[in-house]
Amino acid sequence: MSLHPLRTAVITLAVGALTVLGLVTPAGAAPVLGAGTAPAAAAPAAWNPPAQLVQPLNEVWRHVETTYPDLYGFRNYGWDQVMANKGRISYCVRWESDQPVSAQLRDEIHTALKRQSKKWTDTVAGFEGFPYQNVPVDIVGWAVKNRSTLQWTDNSVDVYTNVLDGGGAPQCAPDCGRFFHQNGDYSRCPGGAARHYDQSLWLTKGFQGGAGGDWGQRIGSEYMVGARAQEDIHILEHEIGHTYGLDDFYDWTPTGVGGFLMKAGSATRITEFDQWMYRDFWRHMKSRYGL
Repeated sequence: MSLHPLRTAVITLAVGALTVLGLVTPAGAAPVLGAGTAPAAAAPAAWNPPAQLVQPLNEVWRHVETTYPDLYGFRNYGWDQVMANKGRISYCVRWESDQPVSAQLRDEIHTALKRQSKKWTDTVAGFEGFPYQNVPVDIVGWAVKNRSTLQWTDNSVDVYTNVLDGGGAPQCAPDCGRFFHQNGDYSRCPGGAARHYDQSLWLTKGFQGGAGGDWGQRIGSEYMVGARAQEDIHILEHEIGHTYGLDDFYDWTPTGVGGFLMKAGSATRITEFDQWMYRDFWRHMKSRYGL
């Protein structure tokens, strides 16, 4: 449900992502490797995946190395954003819908986004030199076509109106966006660097499936509103995985591994295999930060 993490605005959709089924192991069948709820234990300190996951993890990384056109040269993975911000991530919400948003709904969406992001970043806390035990998410703005759609008057977030992309969708000010200013120059952002955003959560009425990349994530606004209280908003979790460089698995499956979140349609939460793929990406990228 995403393209390789290139600097491009092209979006690919997640086929069938809205009809993802929970992973079920038939009675009497062997459990699927890497499937199930992510363990609550703290992240390991070093690379030591379970023996049964070593081969499929190696296969995944070989696939990444041979299919990503600029794997090591690309400099806007979610990892780069976290490190540039000294352990934080900033978001702006693009509300492409005419559904009114109360202050309560706004705050519930913020809480849900923070919860989903944390499920990924917690899995590398203390692992292989990752320097942060927690990666807070700041939501600094909302973009909307009509200000009246947003039913609050406080100034807790910046509000962007009449800022549209080429397709006519509301967007947050490009002058404040990392995707547009990867050199970190936010001098033209009205609020300066403190009000910049690294990623957009793009919520679109009627949008089916999802998309994700270094620019952020896009899912249906109705889906996000309906799922906001869920522990796992699996489409959003999947798309956040792409922001950190994880691939899709449309036409192949690593040896011995069944359901996992990054294989759309096979799991509804981050699995052990997803966690180890995420850690593997970090350990191959950490040297760029002198770690």
